[in-house]
Amino acid sequence: MTAITIAIADDHPLFREGVSRSLSEIDDFVVVGEGASADDATTLAASHRPDVLLLDVFMPGGGIDAISEIVARSPQTKVLMLTASEEAESLVAALRRGAAGYVVKGVGSRGLAEAIRTVVGGSWFVSPSMRARMVEKSLFVERTSMTRRETEVIELVAEGLSNKHIARRLDLQGKRWASPTLTLPGLDGPLYSALKGKLSGPPIG
Repeated sequence: MTAITIAIADDHPLFREGVSRSLSEIDDFVVVGEGASADDATTLAASHRPDVLLLDVFMPGGGIDAISEIVARSPQTKVLMLTASEEAESLVAALRRGAAGYVVKGVGSRGLAEAIRTVVGGSWFVSPSMRARMVEKSLFVERTSMTRRETEVIELVAEGLSNKHIARRLDLQGKRWASPTLTLPGLDGPLYSALKGKLSGPPIG
């Protein structure tokens, strides 16, 4: 069994230690480091290159602002937001920066483990309570200007489906939409290029 390595960045010590303890009890999970700030998070990414980095939104330096650098320093690391923020703007900003998922604090250890395994497996994960908000915002896309297919793709991403499953669900195999690098704004990929012209929100950063 291949271990999944995890780093945790949260400025609340008791919460961070509790998460670390819970995850360490899972046989194939290994917590390789902890931090309390955005700077700590980027250092953890560079030094440990974990499979997953759990990152809070509200922390010294700003969790969302750290995502781009984390991904740049350790491209294979999946950034999974673990936060109390249920603001749609935080969700959208995190995904546009390159986060692979968004989990609202209060989730149990089983739910967090599911989220971790999901992003490691190459799919998106968004807490159920946030999915409707993600679709509503549509990543700042004006739904009236989107094609039906583009809207369907965003909604399936919100469900947490992998690229492969999205292509299969929409019967996109072999067509111009099919892509092994299906992504969201903030990342590279043919789908993003197709949707980029329809983004109506201001750039982040």
